[in-house]
Amino acid sequence: MSSQYECLRPASLYRDVFGVDAPTDPTLGPQVWPRRPGVFIRNAPETTAAGNGIGRELVVGQFGLVPPWVKSASDAKLRSTKLVNAFADTASTSNNFRAAWLGAQRCIVPMMAFQVDDWRNGKALPTRVARVDGQAMGVAGLWERWAGADGDVIVSFCLLTVNANSHALMRRYGPPGSEKRMPAILNEGAYGAWLNAAQPEKAREFMRAYPAEGLTANPIEKKRAGG
Repeated sequence: MSSQYECLRPASLYRDVFGVDAPTDPTLGPQVWPRRPGVFIRNAPETTAAGNGIGRELVVGQFGLVPPWVKSASDAKLRSTKLVNAFADTASTSNNFRAAWLGAQRCIVPMMAFQVDDWRNGKALPTRVARVDGQAMGVAGLWERWAGADGDVIVSFCLLTVNANSHALMRRYGPPGSEKRMPAILNEGAYGAWLNAAQPEKAREFMRAYPAEGLTANPIEKKRAGG
């Protein structure tokens, strides 16, 4: 699983790859981690209503889903740090993700790479996973809009993950003895179909591991002090 990822660069990739305008929000940074603002792509409301599946919009939201049943903004902050990844195989029954999954609140999270930990030498070594060809990735996700009794509103999102125990690359990462997971990376030609998958059964067809030969993983070098 991953709780940190890199945003797109250059900004022109938002339009070239996903057909949306690049974000202009000054709070956005080059990296996203839990409770930080990030962006996701969904069908524009008018598109969903019309059912034509053409228009998309880029939305700024908090990384870490806030379920609709959360009672307060403070509770939302505490819970959301642990809700950045949704297991695709249990999203339909999870108390945290069920409403978004069954409500077809599907999105695409654009990124250049995501970070995982390599524990094979006994300690966590941050590792960058990206496409071999260096192109942008679109990860399947869920989004939610939480509204509190006092008028607070939190728009949030999470990544969907799939089992990677048998994945030639991703089975190497994660804590020893744990189930190996990886983000559900979508094929480029499937972006529109994923966003328009109204039925849960249809959405499940996109929940598969990305081919290992299409990914590369490299240790993240720490910057030296003063260097």
